[in-house]
Amino acid sequence: MNSLIRTKADGSRVVALTPGKRVLFLTKDLTRISEQLTGSLDLSMNAVDPADLLDDINTDVMTPAWVCFRHRPADIALDAYAGLLDREGERVFGSRALMDGGFEVIVSGQRKGTGSSRETAPQAEKWSGIELVIAHSFAPIHQLNNINLGQLMGTYEQLERLQAGEEIPLSEFTSHFDDVTRVVLESGGLFPFSARYAAGDVEMPGHATLARPMTMGEKILAAKLEGVGDAPAYVKPGDVCLVKVDAGYSHEFTTAQVHHFLAEEYGADYQVKNPAKFAVFEDHLLYATGVKRMAPFVDKIETLRRLQNEFQAHTGVRDYSAKDGVSPGICHQVAREEFVDPGDFVQATDSHTCMGGGNNALTWGVGATEYAALIYSGFTFVRVPESIRFELHGDLAAACTAKDVILHILDTFAKREDTLNRVMEFGGPGLAGLSMDERATLTNMATECSGRSGICEADELTLRWLTERRGADKADDLAQRFVSPDPDAHYDGGVHRIDLEAIEPTVAEPGDPTYGKSISALGDVRIDIAYGGSCTAGKEHDLDFYARVLSDALESDRKIADGVRMYIQFGSASVQAYAEGKGYTKIFKRAGVEVIQPGCGACIGCGPGVSDDADQVTVSAINRNFTGRSGPGQLYLASPLTVAASAVAGHIVAYRPGMFRAPQTAVR
Repeated sequence: MNSLIRTKADGSRVVALTPGKRVLFLTKDLTRISEQLTGSLDLSMNAVDPADLLDDINTDVMTPAWVCFRHRPADIALDAYAGLLDREGERVFGSRALMDGGFEVIVSGQRKGTGSSRETAPQAEKWSGIELVIAHSFAPIHQLNNINLGQLMGTYEQLERLQAGEEIPLSEFTSHFDDVTRVVLESGGLFPFSARYAAGDVEMPGHATLARPMTMGEKILAAKLEGVGDAPAYVKPGDVCLVKVDAGYSHEFTTAQVHHFLAEEYGADYQVKNPAKFAVFEDHLLYATGVKRMAPFVDKIETLRRLQNEFQAHTGVRDYSAKDGVSPGICHQVAREEFVDPGDFVQATDSHTCMGGGNNALTWGVGATEYAALIYSGFTFVRVPESIRFELHGDLAAACTAKDVILHILDTFAKREDTLNRVMEFGGPGLAGLSMDERATLTNMATECSGRSGICEADELTLRWLTERRGADKADDLAQRFVSPDPDAHYDGGVHRIDLEAIEPTVAEPGDPTYGKSISALGDVRIDIAYGGSCTAGKEHDLDFYARVLSDALESDRKIADGVRMYIQFGSASVQAYAEGKGYTKIFKRAGVEVIQPGCGACIGCGPGVSDDADQVTVSAINRNFTGRSGPGQLYLASPLTVAASAVAGHIVAYRPGMFRAPQTAVR
């Protein structure tokens, strides 16, 4: 139970700071954080300008990958905020720094908890003694993880009152949530709440929403409602729903903790509902042991693999483990290829679960606690999110891909927080000109936009792509599953036109995917590494892009530039077979590219393609470029076309056909 919550003699519950405990302000001036950690500085909210607080604190900063190799929260908390580095690359938080600082409140700026869905981030705070998290705004998955752990979240104004000695009614921290979320928080988290629900101590609110036009996300959730019978159902943003989950999955980075939580909560002989609907993947850490800085963690990585195998054998969920060291592929890519269908509601322990939205499904990532609860019961509680719609018009220029589109959306709509915690719908006539793989790029990076999810409308291309992978006999069933928005559906985030012809080749500058710049305005940026792969950029159409550029280069007797290393990693075994069938692997090798078997890797700092030192510069087609995520160097995000062209040029350039041909000498 949260130690800040006190029960008064009259039975009312209030929140009050504990005498002798401290408040930690995460300031942009990192020296002030260090001074607070050592005890030489204490701050109060009335003396801190919110503009001076750190924005966009991502989960990699809170718990870098190597910290996540531990699965017990108390062990994770030992190195809370290990990824926050100063200008010299040194840790601001040493081991046990947060835990031993006597803090119970932590304060930051906008969009707290962006990035991965890893629940280890709020766990590191909670198990270090933090009971109240203050921020201007929270990334949606991170907020849900806080709720599921029973972590109170508050405002700057509330903190100022608490520091002045006021006792604030608990309801002020919980009443703005729906009835169920409020009870989850006041119960101390999802597991205590679930126990109360199972015992009949909690009643779900009735479904009172009347017939109304709905968005795609709303329609899918309405179709999954538990306990409403066969009658048509309707939902609206803010409704709290008990919904069936069609499918889900975890991977070796997260399964061990799910297994640990289930055994701890329900006993060693626990069982899960509908194991055939759920899966485990071995994809994230296959190549980690080949990365120099991951060498100290070999034993911990092996423990995660062992515990995932134990979980799979115990539960009987579908098994996508590596065979003879080769993975079937990245979970998000394999899932969209094999089992995410239109109209599905899918939950998994990774923020890029939203990639499945390219299949006209509603999919998003959850933390280990929420996943453990839903795989145990077969359902989950959802507060219906708001939606924002993007209408695509026209066609992209030859130098651009969907990656440039989403980088544009990040630099505009996400930066303004228009996409925050909203389902991002993609439709309009321009969508038809994007392949299914390009649509998956858009939905994959909805999480970088701090969106709840992304979803694309379905069309003939959707049906053709799916039947090629599910079988022609499934065509009628798949078509009947298509979900489209009602013409007069309401979008709280608005409807926004994206003119694809106006999109320019774009990069996100090092540090955060939110901050883009057109390549034409970038200047001369020399590179050391070019990486093509990950769930975002290891799909079939991505391989087409790499092959197009490298074929052009080879025709002009050009290869990867001297001093540059280029890597291409397949997103799945199916993609690899496609590339081999097209002859792409021969093109890549002739050009000097190192080709890697399917799986994750450099994207999370756990495979070939990571930088070795801070001076190296990488241009990468992955989805995140948080400091330290893919090595200590500087990392620019770009499209597959830009990555391949830059590898040949030796510096970041936009691709244009024929760019590698030698200029013709004029004949006099």
